[in-house]
Amino acid sequence: MADLLGSILSSMEKPPSLGDQESRRKAREQAARLKKLQEQEKQQKVEFRKRMEKEVSDFIQDSGQIKKKFQPMNKIERSILHDVVEVAGLTSFSFGEDDECRYVMIFKKEFAPSDEELDSYRRGEEWDPQKAEEKRKLKELAQRQEEEAAQQGPVVVSPASDYKDKYSHLIGKGAAKDAAHMLQANKTYGCVPVANKRDTRSIEEAMNEIRAKKRLRQSGEECPPTS
Repeated sequence: MADLLGSILSSMEKPPSLGDQESRRKAREQAARLKKLQEQEKQQKVEFRKRMEKEVSDFIQDSGQIKKKFQPMNKIERSILHDVVEVAGLTSFSFGEDDECRYVMIFKKEFAPSDEELDSYRRGEEWDPQKAEEKRKLKELAQRQEEEAAQQGPVVVSPASDYKDKYSHLIGKGAAKDAAHMLQANKTYGCVPVANKRDTRSIEEAMNEIRAKKRLRQSGEECPPTS
């Protein structure tokens, strides 16, 4: 009987100590604080969404506005605003480098931004439609000029002045013209005209003349000179 009672008592849980009770109390308090924070965060999101819906609605009704820039927001707030804008049928974009400085811009569908305008915002610049139009016209003008130049072919470059006119004060106009168009051979320096170098004799005539000169030279060598 004593053994049975002992086994029953040993199987029963021991009453919690003072330390265990304190740990459990702290755990319950922490869970309660976490739940309260979650409820507060949820309520803040609901209130933020209502505020964004109001601003987006006012923006749609204002015919004088085509775009609206919001203050920098955190990631969750930007996500909520993008969702509100999508439901309203508008267009939205986020800009900014750092997460803390990123902001949202919304546009009406009929005034959706161009690629050039978006690039300007991404660079942190203000969009100036007038400057953009001037830049577009200059680009089109340069493109037309390139096309016209390609159709005309290579450009022939002419010298700004004639060398004869440039040096006429040194050599004279007549001398410059003669030097540029004609060249006469100077016989003093051995320049023989091509016509004088041409041999009109036949081969047979040339050979006979060579033989005659050779016989004449031989006969002169055989006959000694007389005193």
